[in-house]
Amino acid sequence: MKNIRTLIIGLLMFFAFTHGGCAAGGNIITPIHEINVAAAAFDGREVNLRGITKEPTRIPLIDLKAYSLEDESGKITILTGAELPRMGIEITVRVRIENLAIIQGEAVGTTVIELQRYE
Repeated sequence: MKNIRTLIIGLLMFFAFTHGGCAAGGNIITPIHEINVAAAAFDGREVNLRGITKEPTRIPLIDLKAYSLEDESGKITILTGAELPRMGIEITVRVRIENLAIIQGEAVGTTVIELQRYE
């Protein structure tokens, strides 16, 4: 009886982690504010963000495409190699955070690069 209860609890925990409160392949959504206030802590990491797309930027001469993503905690600019998403819709994206430098614990030149988009 104890083994069955342990198995059921384990399965429930697995289900809750992979389906409840998570998105984009079971990864937790990071609030944008956390990156904005502590970008150095995210240097080189991949995270998932969810928000509303805004402020598209396209500069064909240097093949730059970017957009802002805004959630209830803040706004961040995301660089993409793909086509720009439609504006004003909620999306989830997996991104990599890169900093040009970290000086005395503070990030300088934070760049957020889109790796995968989930619309």
